[in-house]
Amino acid sequence: MRVLGVDPGLTRCGLGVVDALPGRRVRMVAVGVARSDPDDDVAHRLSIIAAEVDAWLDEHRPDAVAVERVFAQHNVRTVMGTAQVSGLVMVAAVRRGLPVALHTPSEVKAAVTGHGRAPKDQVGRMVARILGLDEPPKPADAADALALAICHLWRPSAPSAAGLTLSVAVPGTGAPGTGSSGPAPRTTATPAQRAWAQAEAAARRTGR
Repeated sequence: MRVLGVDPGLTRCGLGVVDALPGRRVRMVAVGVARSDPDDDVAHRLSIIAAEVDAWLDEHRPDAVAVERVFAQHNVRTVMGTAQVSGLVMVAAVRRGLPVALHTPSEVKAAVTGHGRAPKDQVGRMVARILGLDEPPKPADAADALALAICHLWRPSAPSAAGLTLSVAVPGTGAPGTGSSGPAPRTTATPAQRAWAQAEAAARRTGR
């Protein structure tokens, strides 16, 4: 299964593509950032981001798109731009018949670090570790996009391309994968999966 993760933003929109591999491993396919000039007209800026997202979808042909869920911020202008970019990403995906999933920042942090309140630098380090990179992708928007894609693959009961159930542990948790081709057996949730589920439940309670 291939997932495009998108960390929406009007000035910088993080984009990251990750593949699920046999043996419950993941591999980075591509990572980058779509940018627009803050001094330009908003409509023009959205057009630039949309064109870049279209290009990524057409080039990498993901099976699903994972977008960070927009939530209220003190800076209304920032959240408006983020919401606008999220909308254009979802439309671009749906027009191609791709499923779209929204994940909160807490869910993403829990999926890759095992803690829903992990700082950004820890998320970046874990993304690099999970993907076997020498250092975290920069800027942080790029690393966040990869984290979103990993979160989507590693969420509880995530379907793989073969329709199996992924029980993937963050490296270091001690929960191995099976890599079998038959129906996945019932397994105890990994620490990261339990943290993800807790973050998801908290998000539903708070609207985040």
